[in-house]
Amino acid sequence: MIYLPYEKLLHEAFQQGVEVYEEPLKGRIKGLYSDNFIKINKLIPTSIEKCCVLAEELGHYHTSCGVILDQTKLMNRKQEKRARNWAYKRLVPLSSFIDAYKSGIKNRYELAFYLGVTEPFIEETLYRYKEEHGLFAIVDDYAVYFEPLGVLEKNRF
Repeated sequence: MIYLPYEKLLHEAFQQGVEVYEEPLKGRIKGLYSDNFIKINKLIPTSIEKCCVLAEELGHYHTSCGVILDQTKLMNRKQEKRARNWAYKRLVPLSSFIDAYKSGIKNRYELAFYLGVTEPFIEETLYRYKEEHGLFAIVDDYAVYFEPLGVLEKNRF
């Protein structure tokens, strides 16, 4: 069976004992996680954006504890960042840049479409990878550049 990214994450959540519900949420809330339950805002217009939200909420399942809604507290902000980092690495691992390069992907728009994530999610992921690695990271025989976005094979650098 072939899964789309959102369906694949829903399946993973199910396998891990996390129940996911879609329902309208108030305000600008896109998703919430608590005690093996995830709520995704049903009003999010695309499954691509829902996938990005679900990945972050699964990140909370894997990395967070307690109620972290009050983002004025440093520890809560750290847990939020950890969950987002989990989502970035889950949906856009460094190896995906190489796969996209080999498939002829040329820009951020094509990359987002290729990976099944939103363009803002790609931008946030690139920013995070620059924080972690600097301007580039070496992955196997490739250099993955985050700014400007690109991939070079080992024999070319």
